[in-house]
Amino acid sequence: MTSNNSILTPGTVDIRSIKSTDTIPLRHSVLWPHAPASYVCLPEDEEGAHLGAFVPGTVSPVCIISMFVESLPHVEVPRADDSDTIKAVRFRKFACDPTYQGQGIGTLLLQHVFLMAKAELLADVVWCDARLSSASWYEKRGMRPFGEKFWKGSIEYVRMRIDV
Repeated sequence: MTSNNSILTPGTVDIRSIKSTDTIPLRHSVLWPHAPASYVCLPEDEEGAHLGAFVPGTVSPVCIISMFVESLPHVEVPRADDSDTIKAVRFRKFACDPTYQGQGIGTLLLQHVFLMAKAELLADVVWCDARLSSASWYEKRGMRPFGEKFWKGSIEYVRMRIDV
């Protein structure tokens, strides 16, 4: 993990909605740099909400994430009162420019997703497919693994969730 050692003060990270096309450069360069850029485009991108984190002096987001209303896979778990099923929000294609990693920007963006999922989308749970190499990072932010591990190409994944 690389850091440019700058100290971010409260209010210096601007999180805002962006177009799905604005996520492609970071998705590609961070997540799948050896695949064609089209590999990181999702058929459902136009139905999702896309967020970018900006820091002073940047015109492009330094961290991005995409959110989709999508049920938990394989299991629909009833709420405690059994009156309905859990409403879930899935985030995908979460990437931070390596220059800005380790400064808390990704944590701020993920916390923003949790709050937005609860307050605006009325979600009960937020989940993702996490690279196994990143699972401990998500656990430190309150998420927990569920289900079996699986592979996408040569990368091992585990599903992670948090109740919001």
